[in-house]
Amino acid sequence: MTSTIIVYYSAAGTTEKLAHAVCAGASEVGSATIFRINGDEIIAGRFKNVAIWDALDKADAIIFGSPTYMGGPAAQFKAFADASSDRWSDKKWVDKVASGFTVGSNLNGDQSATLTYFNVFAAQHGMLWCGLDLHGGDDRLGRNRLGTQLGLTTDCLNDHVAELDLVTAHYLGRRVAQMAARLSVRPHLKD
Repeated sequence: MTSTIIVYYSAAGTTEKLAHAVCAGASEVGSATIFRINGDEIIAGRFKNVAIWDALDKADAIIFGSPTYMGGPAAQFKAFADASSDRWSDKKWVDKVASGFTVGSNLNGDQSATLTYFNVFAAQHGMLWCGLDLHGGDDRLGRNRLGTQLGLTTDCLNDHVAELDLVTAHYLGRRVAQMAARLSVRPHLKD
């Protein structure tokens, strides 16, 4: 059975709503766990939580989430990403499936820059990126309302997340877990 971990930071609770929807979708395919980055886990600017590192090392897929602040992920998420360098040097996340989601306060609040950050972060770890395969504005259910193929972006007004975006988040979680399940039956190439 495949395992997916959703690791995210949320300040106002909107990113957390998306994380739960992503987790619900992933849990339809295999085991899915949510991990919220908390400020008290950041010591001297560095994320410290041994348990989450061990779990992430064993997961088949990791989905990243953060609100978009000033054109990129929140500092709390960045502290987590920077601290993952030990994983990078040991190639612990190579060939894991990755994806991401973000929320901003405006319709186009540069959320795609946060997804691009997640994508580059995953690529540095040798992960395999899984975006949305839903055409914006062309899905019969209205999913991927903002039309971002790289991952899920949404906007919020007064901490409200559009229902269609939660449905899209659910879809993203299921899609990533399905991709991880497909890849887990294939033999991995070794050096």
